[in-house]
Amino acid sequence: MSNLDRQATPTVCGGRGFVVAEPVRELLSPRHVRLGESTEVRRLLPNLGRRMVGAWAFVDHYGPDDIAEEPGMQVPPHPHMGLQTVSWLHDGEVLHRDSLGSLRTIRPRELGLMTSGRAISHSEESPRPHARYLHGAQLWVALPDAHRAVEPHFQHHADLPTVTAPGLTATVILGELDGARSPGTAYTPIVGADLSLARDAEARLPLDPDFEYAVLSMSGEAEVDGVPVLPGSMLYLGCGRTELRLRAASDAGLMLLGGEPFEEEIVMWWNFVGRSHEEIEAARLDWMEGPRFGEVKGYDGARLPAPALPPVALKPRGRVR
Repeated sequence: MSNLDRQATPTVCGGRGFVVAEPVRELLSPRHVRLGESTEVRRLLPNLGRRMVGAWAFVDHYGPDDIAEEPGMQVPPHPHMGLQTVSWLHDGEVLHRDSLGSLRTIRPRELGLMTSGRAISHSEESPRPHARYLHGAQLWVALPDAHRAVEPHFQHHADLPTVTAPGLTATVILGELDGARSPGTAYTPIVGADLSLARDAEARLPLDPDFEYAVLSMSGEAEVDGVPVLPGSMLYLGCGRTELRLRAASDAGLMLLGGEPFEEEIVMWWNFVGRSHEEIEAARLDWMEGPRFGEVKGYDGARLPAPALPPVALKPRGRVR
């Protein structure tokens, strides 16, 4: 998934400066961003005052959108480096193409995991014909320095492990939850899980106290640790929890995101994660003029040009609370 913001500004993320070292309940409201011709997303990360949750550095929630008479998702070829993209659907399909030659239709509750490493490019589009509704989330995971130049690769997993309790099914997308581990490759201690709650369900989900967590609401009416979380919003939970109380007033869908706080400071701009302004600047030039990111074959349309890069990357810092 691309960040299509034509006025993207460099953002410094990571480090322990923004990590809350104790349990909190911090409700994050989204920023609305146009994505392609007919899709609007709700951007939860990076957010004002909350840049990352573990290694999760970017979270977009979209839909459910009725695209029966629309082209649906249309994201032209664009580059990535230094991160993994996670595609997760509740409704619809997304056709993934990349510069490695991968061609895969991702369907609901299937994991599409692209590790960009040193460089990759890809496109995403709704197939033709396509389902009436499109609803899902697109997320990025920052790669630690030791692995950020890994060879790019794409993984698709249709069969993912689950954790169950009365009224709750948790599908483990990435990392590990309650002993169940995703087959997707992870480079930091991390968890991503899709939570399906039945109406009137009450459950307690075990957590790792060394992780920081957040919960994204996808659909329905649910309370997370006593806080109502509406679809398209996200509750940041901090660290130090051993379990999480969940309650649903209706059938509800949530996403649990967590991981060890990301120690390294990173610079995130447009579709790149690097460590310096100069590195981001070189990647932009490589996309515009060089062969580094490869070619996406089979997409009907031009690739996405890079926006202008501001001359100075800001470096806000905070303190562990």
